[in-house]
Amino acid sequence: MHHTSLLLSLLATTVAALPGGGGGGNLHRPGRPRPQAPKAETLCPIVFDGRPDSSLQPLDFDDWNTSPFNPDYVKGASLLWSDILKFPTVNPPARFDDPTYQQPFEVTINDSSIFNNQRGFRRAGLQFQGDTNRNSPGSSGIKTIHFSLKWDASRPLNLSHEYLNVWHETADYSANQFNFQAGAILGQNSLARDTWKVLNRQNRQVWSTPILRNEWQNFAITLDFNMNTLRVYYSRGDEPLRSVTNALTNNNAGEGQYQIGILRKPTGTSDVVNSGYHQRNLNEGLIYGSVFVEDSEGGCVSL
Repeated sequence: MHHTSLLLSLLATTVAALPGGGGGGNLHRPGRPRPQAPKAETLCPIVFDGRPDSSLQPLDFDDWNTSPFNPDYVKGASLLWSDILKFPTVNPPARFDDPTYQQPFEVTINDSSIFNNQRGFRRAGLQFQGDTNRNSPGSSGIKTIHFSLKWDASRPLNLSHEYLNVWHETADYSANQFNFQAGAILGQNSLARDTWKVLNRQNRQVWSTPILRNEWQNFAITLDFNMNTLRVYYSRGDEPLRSVTNALTNNNAGEGQYQIGILRKPTGTSDVVNSGYHQRNLNEGLIYGSVFVEDSEGGCVSL
């Protein structure tokens, strides 16, 4: 009995000494050398991890057994995720990415990016595996979604259009609890085009920052489903995240799912879902890194 207690004590000490030990963070995985650690370790329990393993190939994102995302949604009917996703080499890596084990990805859209006959949109939106429309672990308690963005000069967004890039849509598809957006927001001409923007459920901007072209920009959005609040965090490059808003009142009811990618709205129409203008031969993309959702119960946020 004495020897068993001593062994358990030694094991507990070893785990606590590992990066993120005991706090839901990244543990060092044996079997591959780790020449470069991430700039920051996650500190809170991970609910959904959208940081693809560096061993994954494009075809792996078409398979439920290997993709961290839903391979069936949300995309053009004629496209597979292996057609949509690119895997650029980006140095330095995003803040919470371990380049030994994880890789950034780029979501792209083209003329065939038409989902469910919504001919007004061009869209490709990733959904985490396990993020069910009802009773999802991502839609209760206090959750923080993290993501880093990098501009692709070879596939630039046309900021005369409105873009949704990260959002949480209610289960009945009637509203979004928040939108993270870029470009010209329809009906809100006073908002600058060349900015990343966070809009609340009422579609009002609560925070924005200029779009940078040459470095990572890091974001986190905390949704408190108990207290109905929203809080935004931001940094650039490898700087720690900092809170850039207070906990703002927001209606977070309605459950639903996160989406990460690109939804491009048309111009020249009052029926944005079903009609409107997009130029032909569309080729746009946005690079993502450090995508994950963590449990922020007790105020835990990885910075």
